[in-house]
Order: sequence, then structure tokens, then C-alpha cells
Amino acid sequence: MSTRTPKVLHIDWTTCEGRGLCTELLPTLLTRDEWGYPLPHDRRREPHIPTELETNAQRAVKLCPKASLRIISRPGR
Repeated sequence: MSTRTPKVLHIDWTTCEGRGLCTELLPTLLTRDEWGYPLPHDRRREPHIPTELETNAQRAVKLCPKASLRIISRPGR
């Protein structure tokens, strides 16, 4: 049995321009504020990525026009 290292989505607010692609790819993880910037539904700074959303999260990272997203492993959580 393998253990999965929990992963979170990091949003770099210094580069994000609120274009919304990530919210379209991850609608169950992210919503938008009134200016179009992503907001995690769980209100955490770095929302947990459920296993079933990892592929979409990877796509969002690759397709972000400002390279404002990263997936970070958080061992021990």
C-alpha cells in the first residue's frame, strides 16, 4: 500500500492577474472574487488538492498565462 503525500495549490499573488483559467479548470476547488482573482472554497491560503483533482491542477499550472500556480507537496499533513 502506498501512501500519498498531500499536495496543495500555491497561488503567487504577485504575478496573478485574475484571468480565471484556474477557476474554470478547478471549479470545485476555486471560485473567483469580484475582480476575477481565484479564491479557494476552503478559504485556505494554499488549498488542499484532492487526489481526483490532481490532473486538473497540473493542467491549471501548465496553462496559467502568468505562471502563478505551483503544486507543493506537504509531507506529514
